[in-house]
Amino acid sequence: MSADTTGLITEAELDQLEAFLFSSAVSEDALDLIGAHGLLCAINISPVKIPEQEWVDLLFESEPKWESDAQKAEVMALLRKLNHTIAADLYSDEEILLPCDLTLDVDEEEGVAELTIWAQSFMEGVFLREEEWFGDDEETIAGLLLPIMVSSDLFDDPEIIEVRQDRALSEEMAEQIPDVLVDLYLHYHSPEK
Repeated sequence: MSADTTGLITEAELDQLEAFLFSSAVSEDALDLIGAHGLLCAINISPVKIPEQEWVDLLFESEPKWESDAQKAEVMALLRKLNHTIAADLYSDEEILLPCDLTLDVDEEEGVAELTIWAQSFMEGVFLREEEWFGDDEETIAGLLLPIMVSSDLFDDPEIIEVRQDRALSEEMAEQIPDVLVDLYLHYHSPEK
């Protein structure tokens, strides 16, 4: 893959994709744009390739009620473009810009921090191939994933709960997530020294 900047998703296209993911055409359990971004970050970092249909099924939960084949083609093209943009950023060592603030402050409307939604979706991507993620060096990977695991609020491990209860520490970890993504990507995809 080249770090070609053609075909990167635009703000207008992100808005279009977000509108579709919020529409009644998709299941209430489908991921929103923040969740889709989290999942696709994990898909691109994954030590093994995840087939497109597998992550699309996870993202939508059930087949959307497409208005037409043209709408389906357009939305799928936007998802591929978002996926390609994340891949290009990781490949070129760019810091990944998350579609939410790096804070665990709870969103009044959602009742949960947007970063928690992002982190939960990222972990969904990890769980698709958990054995491969942790296989070669569980301790290192668990250490790298810790800020995302803490932010996800999915784990009842005492160490993670302790960090989660320390507001300053969990916020500090949340801010490390963009760097963690680069470190994880390099762990699996940089050429052997």
